[in-house]
Amino acid sequence: MSAKRHEIQEQEVQGLKYFKALSGMLETLHEVGCERDRAGNRLLHMDQYVCLLLLYMFNPLCSSLRALQQARELKKVQKKLGVPRASLGSLSEAATVFDSQRMLAIIGELGQQLQPLATPDKLQDLPGILTAVDGTLLQALPRITWAQWKDDRHRAIKNHVHFEVLKGVPVRATITEANAGETAVLEAQLQAGRIYVVDRGYAKYRLLQKILDHHSAFVCRLHDNYVAQEIESRILSPEAQAVGVVRDRLVHLGCRPRRQDLAGPVCVVELKCQPHVKRMHTGRGGPEQAEKLAIATNLVDLPADVIALIFQHRWTIEIFFRFYKHVLGCRHLLSYHRNGIELQTYAAILACMLISLWTGRKPTLRTFEMLCWYFTGMASQEELLAHLERLQKTS
Repeated sequence: MSAKRHEIQEQEVQGLKYFKALSGMLETLHEVGCERDRAGNRLLHMDQYVCLLLLYMFNPLCSSLRALQQARELKKVQKKLGVPRASLGSLSEAATVFDSQRMLAIIGELGQQLQPLATPDKLQDLPGILTAVDGTLLQALPRITWAQWKDDRHRAIKNHVHFEVLKGVPVRATITEANAGETAVLEAQLQAGRIYVVDRGYAKYRLLQKILDHHSAFVCRLHDNYVAQEIESRILSPEAQAVGVVRDRLVHLGCRPRRQDLAGPVCVVELKCQPHVKRMHTGRGGPEQAEKLAIATNLVDLPADVIALIFQHRWTIEIFFRFYKHVLGCRHLLSYHRNGIELQTYAAILACMLISLWTGRKPTLRTFEMLCWYFTGMASQEELLAHLERLQKTS
């Protein structure tokens, strides 16, 4: 016998006024998807649907689409979010009717309000916005036929994320089938004025040249068997040696037939690292790891220790992926439609941005838990404010 489904009560939904920070921005979405509604009787609008997705993120009692539909029945939710009662079918339809791409402007506008968090002095004056890029897999049901992965029984989607390191929040995400090439997705989304920090899966010389062509820069880990023609070997500073740099040199990357793929010299910094023993012995989790990491960048004037520090911050995007999947609950898909998955993903980005705006800190599990306690009525506003004040004192 299945467990009885929990019925959400009025007192278990608190703090909806915090969503007011988005209300003005979301108004621009109100008429999205209403083109075919000639009778003017649509009940659920896109701005209301986005608010419901945020409610799903911040209230752990809303663990499914059906629970979200139940929350809509509560008078408090209807009053605070301006969301009318509607059927489960209307929530399902929303994932296909509302254009997810319209949320990108909202993400951009909210992102402008975010300030850089506490930053190491050596990363203060970089010639671009430090942006980590990577992708993560989400397993999907076999019924999601467009999500190609291993075979017809094993489906998955891939979320390609751009993460602003110094603000501690994602700023862009693209949903594709699992087999989509990460380099092609990044190439289609390149912007000027950024420093793209990427792992060796993106170490394609033509892609790196495309980054330069878009007036941006790169800090990229190379494959262990990379080929280079040395131009100059540079003396290591004490600071570089202290962080594990073993070699710093100016090179042309690639063998002669491939030299034209990436014009001009780059700096390659090699770092000592601890090989992943379990990966090497089991053959699982990716290619074997050597005892050194080779980091290439076109920012040839940066000291080697700064280049090492930049690449070290690439791991912030891996921390976000864990937060996105395990804390915001995005392993559980509310829709099987590509557009619906994008809506849920963009709502997760907005949730991260809201946490950063409210706290002045990057999203963490403990702060998210306190917000959830507050949103479910278990913590008072005074206790939430006291938590935020402690964060400010320790920042």
